[in-house]
Amino acid sequence: MHDGLFYRRPEKKYYKNAYHVHCFIPRLLSFIVEISCDKATYLFRALCLFIFTTFFSLSKTYPMKILYMSALLLAGCLSLSAQQVQWQKDLRSSTQDFLSGLVVTPDGQFLVSGSSIQPPKLSSASTRGAASQNNGYDFRLMKLNQQGAQLWERFYSGNNHDFLTATVATQEGGFLLAGTSYSSKSGDKKSNGSGGSDVWLMKIDEEGREEWQRTVGTSGNEEAKAVVQTADLGYFVAATIRDAQSGYGSKDVWLLKLDKTGKPTREILIGGSGLDEVQQMLPTRDGGVLLGIYSRSGVFTENGSASSLAKNKKGNKNKDSGAEPTEQEASKATLRTLPRKEPFFSDADSEGKRKPDTGRGKAPVYEVPRVSSSPSSSSSPSVSSVPRTSYAKDTENYGEGDFWVMKLDSEGNLQWQKNFGGKGDDRISTLAASDTGYLIGGSSRSGNSGNKNSGSQEGTDLWVIALDENGNERFQKTYSFGKRDVLMSMNTISDSRGKETKGFLLGGYSQAEGRAKTDDETFWMLYVDSGGEEVWRKHIEGKSKSKEERLITAQLLHDGSYILAGTSAAEAGKENWKVVKLGDAQVENLIEKQQMRIYPNPVSEYCYVEIGFDFKNAVIELFDMSGRLLQSTSTPNRITKINTAGLAQGAYLMVATAHTEKETKTMNAKLIKK
Repeated sequence: MHDGLFYRRPEKKYYKNAYHVHCFIPRLLSFIVEISCDKATYLFRALCLFIFTTFFSLSKTYPMKILYMSALLLAGCLSLSAQQVQWQKDLRSSTQDFLSGLVVTPDGQFLVSGSSIQPPKLSSASTRGAASQNNGYDFRLMKLNQQGAQLWERFYSGNNHDFLTATVATQEGGFLLAGTSYSSKSGDKKSNGSGGSDVWLMKIDEEGREEWQRTVGTSGNEEAKAVVQTADLGYFVAATIRDAQSGYGSKDVWLLKLDKTGKPTREILIGGSGLDEVQQMLPTRDGGVLLGIYSRSGVFTENGSASSLAKNKKGNKNKDSGAEPTEQEASKATLRTLPRKEPFFSDADSEGKRKPDTGRGKAPVYEVPRVSSSPSSSSSPSVSSVPRTSYAKDTENYGEGDFWVMKLDSEGNLQWQKNFGGKGDDRISTLAASDTGYLIGGSSRSGNSGNKNSGSQEGTDLWVIALDENGNERFQKTYSFGKRDVLMSMNTISDSRGKETKGFLLGGYSQAEGRAKTDDETFWMLYVDSGGEEVWRKHIEGKSKSKEERLITAQLLHDGSYILAGTSAAEAGKENWKVVKLGDAQVENLIEKQQMRIYPNPVSEYCYVEIGFDFKNAVIELFDMSGRLLQSTSTPNRITKINTAGLAQGAYLMVATAHTEKETKTMNAKLIKK
């Protein structure tokens, strides 16, 4: 039966006579209809149930015929059901753990990440320093192979709460971790912070071993939200910041451009008049990023009126009513364009001297250098040489909360910004790229108002907007599952060349408005074409009444299977992590299979060769265009990592020879080294 959000095969039971079949089959058919998907499949299963009801009325007279006909029709139902749990992993815990996400590695493995209170036996599980037991939350990582088996588990901790909130798999095979830290230099944390909470960055290799770490923060409070790797192997890290000295509103977006060693090369502050929180960040083909921000802000003004010195990327002033900013306000605006005079990142413990902790759970206090009230003063030389830029919101909100989308280039320069919303509360949650631009999506409680024109259907609906590469709207659509609908993921379905978008697969869950129940969550998948028109939908309905379960992330894999990760609490205060790999024939049919695929391509330092079928062993060879053999690798894995760092810029030929039980296949593809 179903186990909460995650579907399991029914337990096998054996029935000795037609009477047991008579009782079992209706129950099983009811189950099949409950997990139904598209309308045609649902109607077929309903028809099956009707036919069975008719058959059962004759069961006393023809028990064996009923048995045979039941089995035949049941096989037809199950062939349409097509959903199959390939594996399930339950990661046990004795505390209330926080699952932040699941990352799929380039070679098809999985890193599950979040925050946990370490049990005593694991207090020294990290690479260094955590010998004494820490009673706060720590970074927790667990890596699984393609079959769901655990490869390793690691904790990273300081002397206070450390929450891991964002992780990205890097092209070279490791991971960059970004979390919110209240710890000073202690345990695994090598640097002091600068404020109540800071961003703790750590680069680890494929085995979870630390390569470098850096603490980034100001005298305010920062919370890590998202991290992506860029084409130059550097990073963008997005956080929220409360900066009374030079901020815009009550909470702003803080974006950092990092080089490959994690050193900040640019600082960017983004905000409006109120609260703005970054929810998602998407790397773009040009090396830049697309930011998805939940905004409760209007146009920012320095003096609280309609006037402002904040300029957009074209240098135009916002609308004003003639009021001029005060000298203090003008000074604050200037601060946003100058490098900070206090340090805000570290490799060691030289930045900021920490006062004694105020107690666990309370914000710690730091003594840090203060910014001079005269930013042009030469008596206080700049400690940081990192350029600082700020971008103010240039449009008013339409309602309680809006989608605010910003596109920045590879250097962090603003290219465009757009605001979407109705009169209600609209929350952005996901971003995806297409061949024509971008797809942004989230939840909406607005009807036709503001610049929303796709209406509302029932309760909190899904709202999806397609934009071209310049941010112009192509279409917007509203979808409803009849409850409070939460969009968790959007996956672009492309052709085998990866150039033309065929459609989008959306994943999420629905629950009763107001969370009246604790066991009513339903996970669903929705497939729409490239124009946003619905093609089919299907869902898996949880039936467990004894557990509180929550879906955290859902991702489509290259082979057409789905990976789900969430939490499951058998009792209060003990929240386990659960990971399920789900196969679905209808989803798999969306993916155009390739016998051989190289990614990324063009490549910088590393690429991955994926063979799209099962084999015993393969030999992967790399040739230059004159036919000279440069590398040869023997592998039993479908995905193999190839080091290309030593190659000169140009074109190469990758040849794979795979040996199956019946034949030997040879495939080739062109590789471009940047």
